[in-house]
Amino acid sequence: MKKFDEYGILLPEILLPKNKDLSRWSVIACDQYTQDFDYWKKVEESSSGSPSTLNLILPEVYLSSPDRKSMIEKIRSNMKNYIENGVFDAPENEFIYVERKTEYGRIRHGLVCAIDLDSYEWKPFSKSLIRATEATIVDRIPPRKEIRKHAPLELPHIMLLVNDPDKTLVEACGEESKKNSPVYDGDLMMNSGHISGWAVKSDSQLDKISCALENLKKSGMDGEGNSFLFAVGDGNHSLATAKAVWDEYREELKASGADESKIASSPVRYALVEIVNIYDSGLTFEPIHRVIFDANKKDLLSFVEKNLDGKLSEVDSADVLEKKVHDSRNSFGFVFVENSKEKFVLLETNVSELAVSRLQPVLDEFLRGSSSEIDYIHGSEEVFRLGKKDNAVSILLPPIAKDSFFDTISGRGPLPRKSFSMGEASEKRFYLECRKLFQD
Repeated sequence: MKKFDEYGILLPEILLPKNKDLSRWSVIACDQYTQDFDYWKKVEESSSGSPSTLNLILPEVYLSSPDRKSMIEKIRSNMKNYIENGVFDAPENEFIYVERKTEYGRIRHGLVCAIDLDSYEWKPFSKSLIRATEATIVDRIPPRKEIRKHAPLELPHIMLLVNDPDKTLVEACGEESKKNSPVYDGDLMMNSGHISGWAVKSDSQLDKISCALENLKKSGMDGEGNSFLFAVGDGNHSLATAKAVWDEYREELKASGADESKIASSPVRYALVEIVNIYDSGLTFEPIHRVIFDANKKDLLSFVEKNLDGKLSEVDSADVLEKKVHDSRNSFGFVFVENSKEKFVLLETNVSELAVSRLQPVLDEFLRGSSSEIDYIHGSEEVFRLGKKDNAVSILLPPIAKDSFFDTISGRGPLPRKSFSMGEASEKRFYLECRKLFQD
C-alpha cells in the first residue's frame, strides 16, 4: 500500500453505507444551526426509519442538554450496531474524490483522506504541515472530547484548504476518477444540493497524488525548511479535539506497554478530512463583519484610524460604501447614526495582509476594560440594518483575499476568531464517509 507519511496523509479504510439513499443517510455538520432546534427536528423527520449519520453524531444544538451523557452513550451504541449489523459495505483502502453541488449552483471539489494528527498543530505560530486558520478556544475542546473518546467510528466534517493555484491535486484527481462509476451519488436532504463521490485508489492515481503533494510541499516551504501544506478551513475545534484525544490515548498506550509500531499504527492517530483547493471556483470565502454596541462612535473611529494608520472619509450612500470596500482588500466601512442621520464612513489603509488580521486586535484593545460589546455578523445587509441602531457602529470588512491567505497565517499565525465563513450554512460538509476509530 502506497505511503504518504511525509505529507501527513494516510490512505484510509473508508466505510460507505450499503443503502446509498443519501437524502436519509447524510446530514449536515454538527456545528451548524446551533440555535435552530426546528432545523434538527426536521432532519430527524427526514432520516426517520433508515440508517442515518444523524444517529452517529451529537448536533451542537444539544451540547448543553442535561441528557448529553445518555445521548453520547446512545451514539456509541448506534456506531457499534452499524458496524456489526451490516449497515456498511466492506471497508476499502481509498481516497474519495467528491463533487458537491450546492443549492446555489456552485460545485465544490474535494478529496477525502485521513491526516496524521502528529503533523497538525493548532497553537499559534506552529511550523507544522497542517495548521489552524483561526484562534482555537480551548474551552470548546473538553465537551467534544467526550464524544470522540472511545467512539467506534468517526465521520468527517473537517475541511482542509490547500494552496494550489494550478489545480494539480484535487481537481486533477477528478479527471481520472470520473472515468469510473461513482461509489455514491444522490441528493442531500433539506434542499442542500447534490453530492457524488468516486474512488481514488489505482497506482497511477496515487502516484499522481504523491507527485502533486511533493510539489505543493516544496512551494509551501519557508526559509527555515518548514512547509505549510494544509490549513484548516472548517472544523477547527473538531480537529483540535481529535488531536487532544490522540495525545491522551498515545500516553495510555505507552503506559500499557504498547510497542512503537502499535502506537504508530493506531487508527486514533488519524482523522478523516476533506481537502479543498482554496482556489476552487465553487468555494466562496465570505468575511464576517463586526458590530460594536454602546461605544463612543467618535473615539472608536479615531482609535481605529490611528492604529491602522488610515484615512477616514465620509461617502454619500450605503451602495457607494459597499462598492468601495468590496473593490479594495484594505478598506473598511463604518455605518452608524449620528444626530438622527445615517452616516457612511470609509477607512482606507495600507494593510497588505488579510484585513481582519489587523482590525480585530485593534478592536480588542479598544474594547478592553470598557462596557462596550462586539458581535459578529454575516452579510452586508445586516451591517446596514444594525448600523441604524442608535447604540451601534457596524463595520463592513472587505472580501477575503485567497492569494494572501496562506502567507498571512504563515507570517502572523492563526486569524482572529470569526474571521471568515466558507459559504452559506447549507453548503457546509455533510457526513457521509466513515472510518473505524476505537476498537475493543
